[in-house]
Amino acid sequence: KLLLHIILSSPLLLQIEIMTGRSIAAASVVAVISVIGTISVLPFASCFTATTTVRSLALSNHRQSFFSTKATESDETELQSSLTSASSRIEDCKRTLINQCNSHKLESGYSSSIDSSIRNLEQLGEDLGFGQASSVSGLLSGEWDLIYASDDVTRSSPFFWAFRRAFPDNSDQIFGITDAIPEPIKMVGPATQEIDLDSSSRGTFVSRVKVATLGGVATSIMTTRATIMGAEGVDGLRLKVETTKPEESTILKKLGPLGELISSNSQPFPSGEALEKVAPGSSEIVMVTTYLDEGLRVTRNKDRSDDDVFVWVRVGEFSGGNTASL
Repeated sequence: KLLLHIILSSPLLLQIEIMTGRSIAAASVVAVISVIGTISVLPFASCFTATTTVRSLALSNHRQSFFSTKATESDETELQSSLTSASSRIEDCKRTLINQCNSHKLESGYSSSIDSSIRNLEQLGEDLGFGQASSVSGLLSGEWDLIYASDDVTRSSPFFWAFRRAFPDNSDQIFGITDAIPEPIKMVGPATQEIDLDSSSRGTFVSRVKVATLGGVATSIMTTRATIMGAEGVDGLRLKVETTKPEESTILKKLGPLGELISSNSQPFPSGEALEKVAPGSSEIVMVTTYLDEGLRVTRNKDRSDDDVFVWVRVGEFSGGNTASL
């Protein structure tokens, strides 16, 4: 009201009336006041609006950050719980398999229940991402003991895999003759393998199988040495059989120094070269490892993946080296 009174009585308004010859209506004055008031208040309103907007944005960002952090923590917790559950399932499956193998006589050959447990572990490992990419994981190197063979223990040696390739039509018949020799005339086992693999999946491979005859009177370690030529996919290794030799013969040991002299000077049989003369390429075989971790290994002969399967456990603790997290 005071502002209205000032404007209505002001010389400026009187000057306008004189110049225009018209009197200014009160409504027009009120409109002018409204415009002036709006212009006067606008800077303050703009300041208030900007401040409110900044505060709203800050609050919104804070809320987003808060909920994002909570979501991340929740995701990490859920992932950790999922990994723990998956690992527990793998460990249970491994424990079942190892217990079955330990209760099964190594020389007994195929077992349907063990075969089923092997396939369960292979499938579970593939589904959950455990024990995969064996040829590049860095876990193969070391010494391994055989705890299960689906066939005669001697078949764990790559020499016999190569022999099958050289004599595809006659190998089963030849193996059948030796396999038919009963205990205690012939006893086979234990079997071990030593693998030395570098970061390029090349290295050396040594297979040892103990063979005893005549009730253990004569024993020797049939040792086959091979060269690891490289990886075949992510779970295979190509091996080239080089030599085979009976080592630590008890017959030679009974001869004393003479036996030691004979043993140290006898050359390994060039089994790989001999097989190549029969069938070129037969000395090379592919070993597929379908499950591998720090302590357990499941291996198959690629040429007979459904028939030849072997379970190995590591000797001693895993010493590390070139490993990849899977």
